[in-house]
Order: sequence, then C-alpha cells, then structure tokens
Amino acid sequence: MKKEKKEQILESISAQIKQYPHFYVTDIEGLNAEDTSNLRRACFEAGIKLVVVKNSLFHKVIKDLNHDELNQLVPTLKGNTAIMYTEQAANGPARLIKKLQEKGAAKPALKGAYVQECAFVGADKLAELCAIKSKEELIGDVIALLQSPARNVISALESAGGKLAGIVKTLSEKEEK
Repeated sequence: MKKEKKEQILESISAQIKQYPHFYVTDIEGLNAEDTSNLRRACFEAGIKLVVVKNSLFHKVIKDLNHDELNQLVPTLKGNTAIMYTEQAANGPARLIKKLQEKGAAKPALKGAYVQECAFVGADKLAELCAIKSKEELIGDVIALLQSPARNVISALESAGGKLAGIVKTLSEKEEK
C-alpha cells in the first residue's frame, strides 16, 4: 500500500472516531459473503456504520490519539476486525450483536467497545453494554421519578378529601338525630 493511501485511510479512521462517540471492535473472521451482506444490512437498518479495518492502521490511529481509555482496546486488534460506529444509541451495536447471536450466528463477536468515554474489553461485557440506557431513556426515567411524588400527593389529597367528606357527613347525621 502506498504511503499516500495509508495516510488517507488513517485520516478517515481518525475522523470517524472523532465523529462517532461510540464504537465497537468486533471479530468477523469466518463470515461468508452472504453472512457479511446480512450483517451489513442489519447494521444499516439499525443506523450503525460497519467498517472493516486493518489492525495495524487502527492501532496507529489509537496510538496517535494518545487517549488512555482507547489504548485499552489495543490488545483486541487481532484477527479480522470490523468497527461498528454509532452516533445515537450507545447500546445499539451491542443489542444487534446479541440479537444475531440469539439467532445462532457466532459472528460478529465482541472484542471491545468504546462507549460513553469508557473502554470495555472482552466478549463478557456484552450484557453490560446491552444494559446501557440511551440519553432519551435516562431523561424518561428522570421525568417519571420527578412526576412520582406529585402523583402521590394528588392521589393522597383526592382520597383524603373523600374520607374527610364522609366523616363530616357522618358527624352531621349524628347531630341531626
């Protein structure tokens, strides 16, 4: 590969790492053409960008970025490697990998991930990555928590008002007798 071509690829990888806040390093070794095509289609439908990279070039980009968390991913760069980039849901690629594995596909296999400025190394981290909530899900949880006390107060006032009216009515009936 010519030096100019390598520099273009390095710039492209570096730009993608800066553009996409979350990425997954996956093992795609042994996938045939049909499986690769199905994987690419599934990634496209999920809003995930799948890029096959040379380990040495990806390693160079990580080294040049000089970021401690990213450096933890260097040992995962062995064998055939594909990077799954995502902008929106940090757990999107993890859920896709898990879904494909539940259907019986052995690949892609998770090697590591860089999600929410943290590195995750190893296939055993797949469950953790699937459990990560998106920004929208977290906002929904916070809103539900904030609404909960207000609902409790309103409910208590409504039920207490009915009880109070019943007590007043009973007392007034006793006075009339």
